[in-house]
Amino acid sequence: MIRVLVVDDDFRVAGIHAAFVTAVPGFEVVGHAHTAAEAVSACATLRPDLVLLDNYLPDRTGLSVCAELASEPCDVVMVTADAEADTVRSALGAGALNFLVKPFGRDQLASRLRAYAKYRQRVARGSLTQEQIDAAMALLHEADRPPTPKGQSPVTARLVRDALEESTGPVTAAGLATDLGIARATAHRYLSALVEEGRALMRLRYGSTGRPEHEYVWRR
Repeated sequence: MIRVLVVDDDFRVAGIHAAFVTAVPGFEVVGHAHTAAEAVSACATLRPDLVLLDNYLPDRTGLSVCAELASEPCDVVMVTADAEADTVRSALGAGALNFLVKPFGRDQLASRLRAYAKYRQRVARGSLTQEQIDAAMALLHEADRPPTPKGQSPVTARLVRDALEESTGPVTAAGLATDLGIARATAHRYLSALVEEGRALMRLRYGSTGRPEHEYVWRR
């Protein structure tokens, strides 16, 4: 289970956010804090994996808490109504992994928590290659991207993505189209979208005729 500390000066809002977290499988709320001092103390005693941190705290800012927690073995996601550009830059510079502007709904937080869980699994141990780091960062921010572009089917997008991610080697649009029962042009369009999003890599393979063919691999 991923242990979460919820920090918000408003007791009611803290309770709502905690309920959102609890509803996501694999996450549990280990405590609430309503001031900066309580947040720092709770991190030291409860040892959470993730802190959902408001910026507007009565004793000092969440930004200062975020910077202080940089030396602790926990991650921080800012959840605040303070959407000023300076605040966003300062939060990311202080070590926050992500930034979510209040008010937000259950699904917005849940999607980011699930993305964080995937990211955390990818960076759990060992030495990482650049491709593995890139893939982990892409996973962390996959929920930040806008919905499936107009004209694309979420179902088809998921089928193409899953097929590419589960493939043990490079795939082509033609091969994927055959496997999924879709048009080659459709497969090419969805594969190209994954490349643009940074989730896949494309390379050229030259056959005996000299005509290049696009091959796609999932970023791992």
